[in-house]
Amino acid sequence: MIDTNLPPELIDAALRVIEENRAAGLRIAVAESCTGGLVSAALTEIPGSSEVFEAGFVTYANEAKMGMLGVPSDVLETFGAVSVATAWAMAQGAIQKCSADVGVAVTGIAGPGGGSDKKPVGTVVFARASRSGDPDDVVADKREFGDIGRAGIRLQAALCALELLLPAPLPDKGEALTPAA
Repeated sequence: MIDTNLPPELIDAALRVIEENRAAGLRIAVAESCTGGLVSAALTEIPGSSEVFEAGFVTYANEAKMGMLGVPSDVLETFGAVSVATAWAMAQGAIQKCSADVGVAVTGIAGPGGGSDKKPVGTVVFARASRSGDPDDVVADKREFGDIGRAGIRLQAALCALELLLPAPLPDKGEALTPAA
């Protein structure tokens, strides 16, 4: 049993991330905005997480996103902090700033204010970058959790980020990796 004050579902997800990435021989990093370090906190609650967890970047302000992760200012100005483009740049920046194999970013609007018609409170965007992957192959997702309260949005966002940190499944031996001619 892990001694923690974090929600059990968050710890269970973090334990799975650590165990599965350890088994796959992968190191991970996270770039967090609206979760404010909650994903990193959950991962570091797990004993032995240092074998897997490389770094956590809490980049709440746009200046931190630019300075710590190298998110281009034109991306933030054009698309905003809560966008696929920004999340993707954050995830790419996370793996470029450390030696992790996989980086996941999360950015969103936790509320209670700050939302708009186009991006209401509860809008969260995620991205996953892999050191071995093609940087032009964007892996991202946008979720609308609704206005379920700041804590609820942050918890749901952290759970989604942890899910993205699980190693990508390998194709079954019977599956073709390329289309048949």
